[in-house]
Amino acid sequence: MSKKVILCCAALVAAVAVPFYLEGFWLQAGLFAMSAAIGAIGINLLTGATGQLSMGHAFFLAVGAYSYVYFAAEPEGGAHGLGGLGLPAPLAALLAVLAAGVAGGLFSPIAGRLKGAYLGIATLALIFLGQHVLFNAEPVTGGYNGRAVPPMELFGFVFADSPELVVAQVPFGALERLWFLGIALLAGAALFARGVLRGRPGRAMNTIRDHEIAAGVMGVPVARYRAGVFVLSSMYGGLAGVLIALVFQRTVPDYFGLLLSLDYLAMIVIGGLGSVAGAVTGAVFISMLPQLLSRYSDALPLVAEPGSGGVTPAEAARLLYGAAVVVTVLFLPGGLAGLAARLRQATTRRAASPAGHPASLSPSPAPDARN
Repeated sequence: MSKKVILCCAALVAAVAVPFYLEGFWLQAGLFAMSAAIGAIGINLLTGATGQLSMGHAFFLAVGAYSYVYFAAEPEGGAHGLGGLGLPAPLAALLAVLAAGVAGGLFSPIAGRLKGAYLGIATLALIFLGQHVLFNAEPVTGGYNGRAVPPMELFGFVFADSPELVVAQVPFGALERLWFLGIALLAGAALFARGVLRGRPGRAMNTIRDHEIAAGVMGVPVARYRAGVFVLSSMYGGLAGVLIALVFQRTVPDYFGLLLSLDYLAMIVIGGLGSVAGAVTGAVFISMLPQLLSRYSDALPLVAEPGSGGVTPAEAARLLYGAAVVVTVLFLPGGLAGLAARLRQATTRRAASPAGHPASLSPSPAPDARN
């Protein structure tokens, strides 16, 4: 059995054991990280692998989250007259992801023709459009107050606090149940993206990013690939939006703003552009940092409680990962994934060198950490 298989099995066992030992705070933080990782994988396919800058990723998370709520909510309405289609939750989640893909498809003709900063500015309009719709389409979105999120129900199993469920003398509420759903969604999203990057589409995407003219000369339909990857990235954003809605249990328009899109760009830069593992690593770093600062703000210098006049945990987190972006760009162009790949390569060379003959210290090309 290879070392990689052993590590994967150990990671799976550890992930399954987490709900039995950690409290709700850490489970919620972990679920936020899983949702962020799914969204980061999507934008990394677009920006890291294809070289298309997008500032509107938060818009597609909003489409996924609110579409799921509307599709799954009971048609009778309820509080404030907010109703829905009353579809089964799994079907509602699938349609929400497809809705995000349709939204991306409507924008894909623009995405297929623009690149770089021009596409970034164009996608920025999606954030303003989305915020306007979320705040003003109250019969569907609930306006400023948002909407309650119907729980996921799969084959009769409800991912909520009720009915009561106890496993090995550990009460399994909504967070514990959603933990396993999050693992399954993240694993599926990562494996699919890894397959795309390692296959023919991934090679075409990298060629478009690095040598657009050469890609066109070789027969790669550049505009079609850009548009297709934009749709795929949008669907990843929609899936992340569905998961974050299930964790929050309420959709709020303020969450899906420009700052969220900037967070996703920071995730892929810090983690490593074009790398699935880098997207996951960067997502965990960016999403967990505010949670940790909030949790331990009393014991940290220069971090104060919100409203006390000092630097809040959220502000401190943005300062820290802003600095991390600068450090990454200057000293770690491959991100954390590239650093890990270089360390593995150095360890392999050292282990393979004959006894008494140290590995060569001559420089070698930077390893490709995109997969």
